[in-house]
Amino acid sequence: MTAALAVALALGVAGCVPIEEPEPPPPSGGGNAAEMLAQLTVASAGSMKGYSRDRFPHWRDTGKNCDVRDTVLQRDGKDIKLSGCNVVGGRWESVYDSRALTDPSEVDIDHMVPLANAWRSGADEWDDAKRGEFANDLDRPQLIAVSRSSNRSKGDQDPSQWKPANRSFWCEYAQNWVTVKHHWRLTVTSAEKAALTDMLEGCTWASKP
Repeated sequence: MTAALAVALALGVAGCVPIEEPEPPPPSGGGNAAEMLAQLTVASAGSMKGYSRDRFPHWRDTGKNCDVRDTVLQRDGKDIKLSGCNVVGGRWESVYDSRALTDPSEVDIDHMVPLANAWRSGADEWDDAKRGEFANDLDRPQLIAVSRSSNRSKGDQDPSQWKPANRSFWCEYAQNWVTVKHHWRLTVTSAEKAALTDMLEGCTWASKP
């Protein structure tokens, strides 16, 4: 009897079974987009009473004269040039509108779920410390480097009101939006949910576990 066969027989007698290989990781943001969307609470948009961007403290310091903005610029760019930890040059592709950018001043760091939208969908009930965590969230797909013009065009609108001009990014955009709202337990409007559902329908991975 070979050693390999002996081991196999021993495992069989002991009632052991081979360990299954883990599933490959899901797309950026994680999870089942359609399932997460179904779990979100649908509610009317809340009031803007009391809202201020100052209620969402950002950008947090990440070094001498550097902050979360520099972190995202460095993460999302190529051929990055630094002065200390400040990003002073590089190349960025704005996934919202497919624009190529080389000047950091032309790049905005967009909150995937805008601060004002978050306020209207539940963040008004948080304290400023939690709102700061949301505004500086680098663990979810909440912060993204895009062209200044596309960020200003988006404003605080949800996917029923604004979508990226670059349609090839719609799947990821919807996935990321849902991921952020699901993690932070924010609500969606019925129009917002319908738009997200429509955006996810053509995504081959959106309904996979």
